[in-house]
Amino acid sequence: MNSKLVAGVGAAVLVAGVIVSDGAKATEGYFLGGYGVIQSGLSGAGVANSEDAMSISLNPAGIAGLDRQVNLGAALFLPDRGYTGTNTGFVAPGVNTSGTPYFIMPNAAYSAPIDATSAWGVALYGNGGSNTDYSGRPNPNCGGALGTYCAGHAGQNLMQVFLQFDYAQRFGNFSVGVSPVLAAQMFSAYGLKSFAGYSSSAAALSDNGNDYSFGAGLHAGVEWRVTPGFRIGLLGATETYMSKFSNYVGLFANQGSFDIPAWVDAGVALDVNPTITLLADYKHIFYSKIPAIADSAANLGVIPLGATNGPGFGWSDVDIVAVAAEFKATPDLTLRGGAEFNTNPVNSQNVVFNVIAPGVTTSQFSAGASYRLSPRSTLDLAGYVAPTNTLSGPDGYGGTIKLSLSEVSLLAGWTYHFDAK
Repeated sequence: MNSKLVAGVGAAVLVAGVIVSDGAKATEGYFLGGYGVIQSGLSGAGVANSEDAMSISLNPAGIAGLDRQVNLGAALFLPDRGYTGTNTGFVAPGVNTSGTPYFIMPNAAYSAPIDATSAWGVALYGNGGSNTDYSGRPNPNCGGALGTYCAGHAGQNLMQVFLQFDYAQRFGNFSVGVSPVLAAQMFSAYGLKSFAGYSSSAAALSDNGNDYSFGAGLHAGVEWRVTPGFRIGLLGATETYMSKFSNYVGLFANQGSFDIPAWVDAGVALDVNPTITLLADYKHIFYSKIPAIADSAANLGVIPLGATNGPGFGWSDVDIVAVAAEFKATPDLTLRGGAEFNTNPVNSQNVVFNVIAPGVTTSQFSAGASYRLSPRSTLDLAGYVAPTNTLSGPDGYGGTIKLSLSEVSLLAGWTYHFDAK
């Protein structure tokens, strides 16, 4: 393939990504628990209940049968993350709260029928990310140096965005969908230079500004209408293979490699009656297959940072269960609510590295509503709370580090139906 074409497509995805997902945080490790406004109001459930074009993100099969429409949305994201160090010997002690308190994350999608049984669509959204920003406060463990890791102002910013194309075809009670995905990542890290002696490339470890990575993957889904009121959905997403972060080959295992893990999602939807729908989803994210994420920091000092199978963040796979309900209160008003529960990817033996990536939330509770303003125009609203969760572990010097994370998000969107009468 022409290298200029690849670079041009990658740049376009990245520019869109900067608009869509600057500094995002997430509830499923670093993935978001729902990408559009409707999906967020259901705590990410809905792989068997496609309602709008943003359903492409949950199940590519779902748009078969939808009308021609466009979805535009945005989320105000408010994470509260940090750590508490007790009797630490290296990491700064005391209560330390990350700065950068809020982010705005837009999303957009379009779908249209091709004929009576097929449709196509496209969606642009932030897949997830993480962000921490600790001030260069005095650190008594550093002999006069400052910062969380004795190297000044410390933190990181990871941003991931997907541009997803979709083709869906219905065969009787079955619908199938295939979605090629273009992905872009942006990453930066700073305040980590104290680890230079443990890196395979100290010059490419920290404080090298924003670096960029591009790649592609494939999502495929099935939706089966078992009966008129009962549906089963299944999604499979391959690993998204990304180019390496050349500015951080001395940080991430396998010389700067940071692919996006694969996941699977299965769900059911039951229409109890014409006004009430119940949803349940199960999702599994394969973080353990990505060395930069999964390799344990216990290898630090044995294998250099950035080396093949070098130290990472020690994350495990995540299992997620989401349950939700939808109530059509009137012909114009639909109400939603949901809850999500997931396993914690972070191991207590890896808290030192995860100070800059404390993805420890394990639950989310959401609510949402859609109000039809006119036959063609609908206003969508949603919000969710991920309550504070903590994880404690040893700092390696006889002390303890307790990670903490909570999140609040408020979302608003608009759907326009082109062909409604």
